[in-house]
Amino acid sequence: MAINRESQVNGGQIGGIDPYVLAEALIGHKIDRQSMASKLVNVDLQTGYDDLADVKHDYVLSVKGPKPDEPPKNVNVGCINPYALVENLVGRKIDKHSPAAVQIISDVLQTDYDELFDMKYHSSLYAGLKLNEEDRSAERLDEKDVKIINEEDLETPDLSQVRKTEDLEKLGLDDILQAQVKMARIRNGKLRLVLNARDMAKTVTNREVTMTLNELALPFRKEKGDWAPPNSSWEETYTNRCNKRRMLTELDRFHIGNEINIRQDFRNTFSQNRFDDPVQGAVGNSYLIAALFSVFWANPAAINRRTKPFEQPGRGEDRKKRVFSVKFHDKGGDNNAPTDTVEVNYEIPVNNSDYEPIYSRASDGCEIWPMLYEKAFAKWVTGNSSDRPDITQIYSGDPIKAMAQINGKEPQYFLTDNHSTHDVLGLVRSCSVNHKTINPMAAYTHASGHLFRGSNLVANHAYSVLGWASFGQKQYIIIRNPFGVTEPVSVTSYPGLLTQVEPELWPPASLLDRGGVLALEAAAFNEYFHCIGVAK
Repeated sequence: MAINRESQVNGGQIGGIDPYVLAEALIGHKIDRQSMASKLVNVDLQTGYDDLADVKHDYVLSVKGPKPDEPPKNVNVGCINPYALVENLVGRKIDKHSPAAVQIISDVLQTDYDELFDMKYHSSLYAGLKLNEEDRSAERLDEKDVKIINEEDLETPDLSQVRKTEDLEKLGLDDILQAQVKMARIRNGKLRLVLNARDMAKTVTNREVTMTLNELALPFRKEKGDWAPPNSSWEETYTNRCNKRRMLTELDRFHIGNEINIRQDFRNTFSQNRFDDPVQGAVGNSYLIAALFSVFWANPAAINRRTKPFEQPGRGEDRKKRVFSVKFHDKGGDNNAPTDTVEVNYEIPVNNSDYEPIYSRASDGCEIWPMLYEKAFAKWVTGNSSDRPDITQIYSGDPIKAMAQINGKEPQYFLTDNHSTHDVLGLVRSCSVNHKTINPMAAYTHASGHLFRGSNLVANHAYSVLGWASFGQKQYIIIRNPFGVTEPVSVTSYPGLLTQVEPELWPPASLLDRGGVLALEAAAFNEYFHCIGVAK
């Protein structure tokens, strides 16, 4: 019970609500009371007021805030999660926190890491999309524009006999004098050049993909019939995903000998991943996963997380059917359908090698509601009555509209080119209480730019906007990458970006898995991002 009955006076009740129980009910997470209390011991709660000394008021104040822009047309935001993609291609888990993961991703995807996250380099993470250089936006490719390449196409020439630069032309490098130079170094009289040599050896790109990548992440089916990703099976998830929780319950029963230590070690390991924040999988639908988390973060009650199967009313076989229900709302345009409640079963595609989900999953590795939401959205958009909809059909889209499709509110768009830094920061602050958004917000980056050098900030990618923070004289906007990964320190660096967001900087950080959570200075936000929006 959340009510604490202390005493009664004249028939009236004097009491209060347990703040921890109330907060846990609102946010849908357990709170570590001892940890929270210890952090507050040395904190002066009266110093939490905003320092506005650095805010310039040389513009007309508006009670209503900035005016929304006209909704942009044909928004095709989406970058494939490289970690999920590579894990599915090699059939092995990779340590996302190790610098070695960067090299593994680069080798498997045959692209330098610093060129993976900008559309101008034709990265395979943007398979099915092309760059519109004029306005730095993405457009969908037609099926006829996408070529399936085989293993022979990827073979590299034998360079052991190269003695002169002209030998490279004989091996297929056209016009070496015009070859693009990526890097040039001279040392001890030796010139070291890194040249673009795609004429000599093909690599997987946004237009040229392997059959495996096509079936895994693109909607262009080469074989008709029921769809399933390569090396995968549709499996019933509820029982298997909850094995960890059942194991924890069983271990709680041990109280003797070393078994106590085993139980505590398991609890410590599990408690580090107790958050069920949605993480993107091996398809470019960052717009949907970011939107889903934004709605969940702003108002957990708006999301159906009742994943315990229940039986449909009926008789016989119909009564045994397990269903999960989600309501989506018609907002027009692409990736849309009439408002409807969608029911799906508990099957999802899992990799046959490691039994991990191929597409969306929860950060704790156990909860299944993000997978079911993604599946239900694909079923709703495609109008497919099958419980095995083609998830690749939703490979790019509009994150601001997707938030409205989930919570039924109205989407509002604010293009950063049309609004000042103060307007954008003010918009985030107006949608927040205690530095945390209470209206779902999302944003997406430009499709190309000289600053996109790593997975912390990705071109043509959607991010959840979680709130704002002030540190000294600097104002930050807090965002989350749906990859669920914060890039290893020193891999890349971005002006104005903080990759470690701790509760000391931003108190709501204690409420979520901090993988992928970043703090970006308000001025830098307007440079990296093309649009920010809210659904309210």
